[in-house]
Formats: sequence, C-alpha cells, structure tokens
Amino acid sequence: MELIASPSKTKEILNKYPFVFRKKYGQNFLIDSHVLNKIIKGAQITEEDCVLEIGPGIGSLTQVLSQHAKKVIAVEIDDQLIPILKDTLGEYSNIKLIHGDILKIDLKKLIEEENDNKPIKVVANLPYYITTPIIMELLENKLPVSSITIMVQKEVAQRLAASPGSKDYGAISVAVQYYSKPCLIANVPHNCFIPRPNVDSAVIHLEVLNEPTVSVKDEELFFKIIKAAFSQRRKTLINCLFNQNTVSISKEEMAVLLKEIGLEENIRGEMLSIYDFAKLTDALIESNK
Repeated sequence: MELIASPSKTKEILNKYPFVFRKKYGQNFLIDSHVLNKIIKGAQITEEDCVLEIGPGIGSLTQVLSQHAKKVIAVEIDDQLIPILKDTLGEYSNIKLIHGDILKIDLKKLIEEENDNKPIKVVANLPYYITTPIIMELLENKLPVSSITIMVQKEVAQRLAASPGSKDYGAISVAVQYYSKPCLIANVPHNCFIPRPNVDSAVIHLEVLNEPTVSVKDEELFFKIIKAAFSQRRKTLINCLFNQNTVSISKEEMAVLLKEIGLEENIRGEMLSIYDFAKLTDALIESNK
C-alpha cells in the first residue's frame, strides 16, 4: 500500500474529506518517510511490541508502526479524523482506533485490557501545548510503559534532554531525567509537514527507568525544591527557596547546609544536577530531625 506520509497522498486524503485544521490541536501531518524510519528505529519497535500512539492524525505514522509492531492502539481526540483513519487504515487488522482525550483515558486500564498489563511503548507527534502534561502523566503515574518516543517542538526536545548550566535546563529537564533516560534521535525541519509549522521539530526517545535516577527520602519535597529553584532564574537558589516558602530553616542555616553538601551559598538553581537536588533534599530532611 502507498505510504500516507508523502505530499501527494496526504493532499489526496485531505482533499477527499471536508477536513478543517484545528489550531488548538496543533495539527501538522508528516510527509517524510525518512523521518518515519528514524522514529521506528529510535523507538526500537519490534514485532513483539504493543504501541500506544497519541494523536495519529490521518495515520501517517500509524501505518508504518502497524507494519513493525504486533499491535497499535491509536488515540485520536479530533472527531473529524475518525472516519479518515477508518478509511486510511482499514486494511490493517492490528490497529485499534480509540476516539478520546488521552489525558482523560484510564491508561492503566487500557494497557491492562490491550496488553495484559505488560509494558507498552508510547509513540507520538505531540503539539506544544500538551507535551509536558502527557509526558508527566505517563511518567509520574508509573504506568507499564517501557519507552516514550515523541516528536515535539525542537526547543522542547532540547529542554527535556538539557544538562545543568545550559539555557534549556529547567524543572522539566530534572523531572524527566528523574524517571527516564532521554536521547535526541533526529531533528525534523518544518518542511517535513503539511501544513508547515513555524518552528522545526525534533524526535526524542525517553527510556523509562525501572527505578528513578536518584533515591530521595521525600519525593514530594524533592520536586518542591526543583520547582522553587527554577521559579526565578536570575536569583540564587537560597532566595528562590525562601521566596517560595519551600524550607523552614534560616538563610544562614541554609548557607551552611549547602556548604556541607559541596555547593556555594550563592549558587543558582540552574547549576544543580539531579544528584545535587537529591543531596539537598535529604540534607534538609536530616536538618529537620
């Protein structure tokens, strides 16, 4: 069957149906088969895998996923696209199409029903507005997910994989790297889509860890510290923590505590690694005993 991910086939499909692009869903359809191959390779899809695809669009990626995986569960929010997907993917028996909002679906139950609660692989082309909520929904709830391979806005991908001290490094970088190991797979220019977005995209692979990257005595406090640390990037870590009422000790005591774990008292939050945040969390727990 002809690939959906080509300029001519995509235009043919869009001309066949009374489809209207909805800006709120960030709809840009992939028309480059080379990018598809990079996604399949990056996601390490095999014929043993059950794949959850979020936002299949007109089925460009879904089609190729179904040729490599045992089963594909495609969740699409836009009701306009359901009849199109039933048409474009009708001949593939290993695709289950679900019309719904991924953030409102009981994913634990879905994985249990569709894959006997065995780990699935998530693949998606995500619009900017929903990237962080979806990633954190998948990671924080500790669902049976072995990996997440997503195409997102390039600067978002860079943020997810960023290192301490870089301009892209932020709270989301630390959160994602707590639960997974990120790896940038490919850059995707804006001319690989119809319609062309205003920005370039990138594919990033998150290998979900069995255990978090660091062990902390209080996970809730750990994330509160991270959130506060990046709340005002130009301020020192101590000022950020106190401005957000995150700690109960004095600034002087905080300065001593930082020194004890090998950090300067005037350090900014963006300079701390995930290991530093873990040490700080545990030191604060100990100081309150």
